Amino acid sequence: MENIKQYIEKHKDRFLEELFELIRIPSISSLSEHKPDMMKAAEYWKKTILDAGADKAEIFETEGNPVTYGEKIIDPDLPTVLIYGHMDVMPVDPLDLWKTKPFEPEIRNEIIYARGADDDKGQAFMHAKAFEYMIRSNTLPCNVKFMIEGEEEIGSPNLGKFCDNYKEMLKADIILVSDTGMIATDIPSITTGLRGLSFMEVEVTGPNKDLHSGLFGGAVANPANVLAKMIASLTDENNRITIPGFYNDVMEVSDEERAEMAKAPFNLDEYKKALDIDEVSGEKGFTTNERTGIRPALDVNGIWGGYTGEGAKTVLPSKAFAKISMRLVPNQDHIKISELFEKHFKAIAPPYVKVNVKSLHGGQGYVSPTDMIAYEAADKAYTETYGQKPVPVRSGGSIPIISTFEEKLGIKSILMGFGLESDAIHSPNENFPLVQFFNGIETITYFYKYYVELMK
Repeated sequence: MENIKQYIEKHKDRFLEELFELIRIPSISSLSEHKPDMMKAAEYWKKTILDAGADKAEIFETEGNPVTYGEKIIDPDLPTVLIYGHMDVMPVDPLDLWKTKPFEPEIRNEIIYARGADDDKGQAFMHAKAFEYMIRSNTLPCNVKFMIEGEEEIGSPNLGKFCDNYKEMLKADIILVSDTGMIATDIPSITTGLRGLSFMEVEVTGPNKDLHSGLFGGAVANPANVLAKMIASLTDENNRITIPGFYNDVMEVSDEERAEMAKAPFNLDEYKKALDIDEVSGEKGFTTNERTGIRPALDVNGIWGGYTGEGAKTVLPSKAFAKISMRLVPNQDHIKISELFEKHFKAIAPPYVKVNVKSLHGGQGYVSPTDMIAYEAADKAYTETYGQKPVPVRSGGSIPIISTFEEKLGIKSILMGFGLESDAIHSPNENFPLVQFFNGIETITYFYKYYVELMK
């Protein structure tokens, strides 16, 4: 039987075509019209897991989108790895910025371009192929379970209940996740922390209908103007968030840990060049990596109101809206932060508008320990593939369900990501380098070997 490198080389075209079939399913969880596509994706994952060699796989319906579960139990006395991934993807807007159709994957310059290429179809699919190799080569050293959900991009609102209902079925020693990134193709890294999330939508209402801005402008408050001023006031001149009590539970990182973080390779000039910006911006007193790894942030993700079509329409809008996310650090409770936001946003509203605030979703931050066996196994696995030890990093992103797993199932997670900063996840022209896809399959295979060896 071939080794993993030889197996990948032999089957790489098939791997890609199977991945592309999954990518072609427009499984956008936030849009109700794609509900049937979520079931198609769940069915595809069921087939994929069974074809790879699982003993069984089935689809569980929830109050929202389905969960595909599968397992291979070779010996109940051996360790069990639970693989978590998600089949849903973000919307593709703005469509006109895509160079190719988002759900028609295309390879250009050894890079896959498509929605879900990285997040998380490409990364999750690596686990199915690593599992397939270990089954066919008779080298699987432990039990494996798959849990692939359809609501990660909307905050996993039903997966916590799923964990409660199927706690016994989901028993495992470690949860293995590939939904994060690494520093560069030649600088492996392991994500040791995730920020939490509080995601809000606000509505500011002025007059009872849209008005002529010439007849009423200057006499009646414009909700779009008011909303802009309210949002601007949410941060100060040092880019600190002004919501009272927001920083009360922020866990301050020691100077020693900040010094360790600073050892991670980072070139600020290249960072700015890649984004085509002249300067970075963020909370005063912290570096760029610290701002995204250990500090909270507040950002407007969308803002609209009035006339936004082609040409001019001199309207004073009746309503204005915004979607606002707050990335949180460990120890900040997303429910508490959502409540603080709502209270503050309503308090700063002037009397000539009405304000409505609702929480869309959220989740806690997570810190993955570096002193557990799974981390050591991942360290060895990356080292074998990439030829150098991985750097521990804290990610600015959020996977809200990870902290829920520890709360509901009592299981730690190891975050073995292979995405790159240049992969444009959540954006037009999302992509995933072929080298990362294939290296991911190889590295995941090594993880199993080292994990079971170290568990003995």
